[in-house]
Amino acid sequence: MRLTSGVLPEDLAEAIRGTARDIAEVLGDGGGRADGGGAGVGRSAGGRAGVAGHRGGLPVPRSTWTVGEAAAHLAHANALMADLAAGHERPYGDGTPGGLAEANELALAAFAERDPALLAEMITEQAEGFLAAVERRDPADVLATPLGAMGPAVLGSYLLTHMLGHGYDLALALGRPHMLDARRVALTLPFMVTAMPRVADPAAVAGLTARFEVRLRGGPGFGVTVADGEVRVAHEPPARPDCTILTEPVAFLLLALGRVDPWPVIARGKALGWGRRPWLAPRFPRLFRAP
Repeated sequence: MRLTSGVLPEDLAEAIRGTARDIAEVLGDGGGRADGGGAGVGRSAGGRAGVAGHRGGLPVPRSTWTVGEAAAHLAHANALMADLAAGHERPYGDGTPGGLAEANELALAAFAERDPALLAEMITEQAEGFLAAVERRDPADVLATPLGAMGPAVLGSYLLTHMLGHGYDLALALGRPHMLDARRVALTLPFMVTAMPRVADPAAVAGLTARFEVRLRGGPGFGVTVADGEVRVAHEPPARPDCTILTEPVAFLLLALGRVDPWPVIARGKALGWGRRPWLAPRFPRLFRAP
C-alpha cells in the first residue's frame, strides 16, 4: 500500500471510492434488465420506476435478501461507517455473527428505500462521507465498531471488505461483472487479521490444534494459530506451519466471506494446501462464521 500524509493509505482510499462507484454502476438502470433493452428515450417515469422495482425484487444468490434489500443494507452500513469514522458511537449488535445478522434485519426493517438507483447514489455519497470523516482522525485513534475497537485504517479496510462482499452479491444477482480483483483483496487483509479471531466458530475450533500459513497468490499472506479453543492471527506466518494454503486472491475473499464452498475452489486449482497436515486446508474456511 502506498502511504500518504493522510490517515488512510492512498491505495485503500482509492479502492473504497472505486468500489462504491462500481457498485453504483452495477445498480444503475442498465444492470440486469429483464426486458434486455436499453433505457429508451421515451420511457416514462412510471416505466423507470417499474424496471427499478423489478430489479430491486430480484433474489440475491445464497441469501434471503433481494437486490433492493442488499443495496439498502450497503447504503445503511456505509452511513454507519461514516458515523464511526467521525467518532460517533453507534451500537450495532453484540459483536457476534448472529448478533450482527439480527442488527442487520432490524436496520432493514427501519429503512424502507429499495430503489436500486437511489440506493446507488447513497452508497457512493456515504463512501465519500466516510473518506472525508476518516481524514479528520488521528491515525492512532481507536474507534468503536460492530466488531470491536479498530484504528482508522483498519476501519477503512473493514468498509472495503464489506462493500466487496455485498457488491459481489449484487453483481451476481444482476448478471454484471463483479468488482473484486487482487489489488482490492490485498487491502482487506488488515481487517481480516483483526476480525478473524472474533468470528471464529467455537464448535469448529474446539479440540483443534494447528498452525496455518495463508498466502494470496502473487501477494501478501498471514498466519493463523488455533489452540485451546482460541484463534490467534498475525501478519507473519508461524515458524513451522502444519498446513500452508495458497489461494487465488478473489477466491480467498469469497471463501472468507462464505460466498463459495471450498471443494469447488480446490478442484479448479484456485486453492492449494500442503505441509505436514495438508488435509486441514479444506477445513480452514469452516473455522470461521462470516458476519
